[in-house]
Amino acid sequence: MIDQAKASQDGNDKKKNSKTPKQGSAVHGASLLIILQIASRAITFVANQLLLRFLTAQLLGVSTQLEVYYLSVLFFARESLRVATQRQESPSNSTDDQSSTENARDSQSVVNIAHISLLLGLGASAGLGWAYLSYVDAATAATPYLDVSLRIYAVAAIIELLSEPAFVILQYRLRFGPRAAAESIATFLRCLVTFGAANWAWKKGLEIGVLPFALGQFAYGAGLLAVYAWYGARLASAEGFSLLLRKSNPSQKGKGTDTKTKMVKAPDKDYVLGYFYRPTLQLAYSLTAQSFVKHLLTQGDTFLVSILSDPRSQGVYALANNYGSLLARLVFQPIEESSRNYFSKLLSSAKSSPEKQAVTKARSDLQALLKFYVLLSIVVVTVGPYAAPLLVQIIAGTKWSASGAGNVLARYCLYIPLLAINGVAEAFVSSVAIESEVHRQSLWMGAFSLAFGIAGFVSLRVLDLGAAGLVYANSINMLCRIVWSGGFISRYFRVNGADFSWSSVLPSNLALLTVATAAFWASLMRAGISVGSTSPHVFKDLISVATRAVPFVIIIAYTERKYLLDYYRSIRGRGRASR
Repeated sequence: MIDQAKASQDGNDKKKNSKTPKQGSAVHGASLLIILQIASRAITFVANQLLLRFLTAQLLGVSTQLEVYYLSVLFFARESLRVATQRQESPSNSTDDQSSTENARDSQSVVNIAHISLLLGLGASAGLGWAYLSYVDAATAATPYLDVSLRIYAVAAIIELLSEPAFVILQYRLRFGPRAAAESIATFLRCLVTFGAANWAWKKGLEIGVLPFALGQFAYGAGLLAVYAWYGARLASAEGFSLLLRKSNPSQKGKGTDTKTKMVKAPDKDYVLGYFYRPTLQLAYSLTAQSFVKHLLTQGDTFLVSILSDPRSQGVYALANNYGSLLARLVFQPIEESSRNYFSKLLSSAKSSPEKQAVTKARSDLQALLKFYVLLSIVVVTVGPYAAPLLVQIIAGTKWSASGAGNVLARYCLYIPLLAINGVAEAFVSSVAIESEVHRQSLWMGAFSLAFGIAGFVSLRVLDLGAAGLVYANSINMLCRIVWSGGFISRYFRVNGADFSWSSVLPSNLALLTVATAAFWASLMRAGISVGSTSPHVFKDLISVATRAVPFVIIIAYTERKYLLDYYRSIRGRGRASR
């Protein structure tokens, strides 16, 4: 009897777990992505420091423009499709005898949707390339091999889009290991080719402009395609679908008889032309306008600095931006991507509303994640403006530090918390928003882009704040987006019967942290260390900042010890569950 009860309980647990996403997989995936980002960024960081000896600020500015072109092609080609496929309901809930067939059919529909990105990429690369060459300023147009470099970037983007079907299905199946391998190998190849080409040209005394960056990006795309194709082909062979564009098999419907059940093929109106799953395609179409506006906001600082400043100023801002967004790319971006996957699987359902238990779980997880971001942001805002310029002086040298990059980076530290909180908030919105809400968000994003453009123009042309003014303009834009996403989150949980308390994401002892922050700043002022300044005793000053930062971090850890321990146990428990 005990064994029967236990078996019955195990069966119930399996059924129960089939209705919720694999939380352990999400946590494990986030951990893998963070480790991947740290490793790849470490390699890129070392390579970039070696490249600085070959670069002028103007060349760095031009390379940033070409990178924005490359990212724009990829974004317009695949972003809305990626989000839509993540929202597609997983076939893992299937419990009938046809589950393996339905899994293969569902996988094929995801792969087919991903193939659309290649067509979009061809159009985007041609259109954006023509626009760039038509409106580029004379100083940038004089860069050696600019036209050739642009074409190589376009080919690299198309090569990367060829790997999209394999990437999407691996993400859909929560296979994060292949992504870690692909991006690590591709990043290593990019750094090797970029540095090798720049070093070769330097030894030969040749002026090849930004050609090393273009060749490196080509190597990156080729590396991604090779690794994703390998892993994707193995998964396709195991599950019975194809990475090529192929019609999805008609759904199998049972037809009962006295002696047996006959399976008949029924035409499925949910598929466009038999290839593309209609609900996913419609959602991707709805997300297109929002993705366009979102990309303009994300890369708006680069667009503005390209239009309103010279290439040298663009190079200074690019250096500060690369260093400043390092934390966002290492930690925040992987967490944001995994959170979007997690909340999509937890809350997306064919029903009109998700289960109460799932909503409550999502609320507690989102609050815990936001509180972690708030605590980390306090450290960044308090310590960063003093430490970051000193690090720039050590790593990039006095030439770049004297150009104003350190001062811009100090201001960027105030922007990082907004970037982090907005990332996870919008990840949640994109996971649960219905079509009408997506359209509403797109309209608001358009208004925010207008506000950003006005703020940027005032900062750069009227107040002449330079690159630091762009940080302020970005902060205004990010605040607007956070307010909108915060309102959406509150409404969503209220409608689903679980009020979201924003006070729970604030520090437990705000008064003590305020006093500790004031004491930290006062001690640095007495030591003669100011925000954004260069120093003749850079190592001594950096040690002074570090020795004062340690007690400050200890105070935060002590006041939030209960939350940190609970959060650690929660993550550790999910990690064990995934194994």
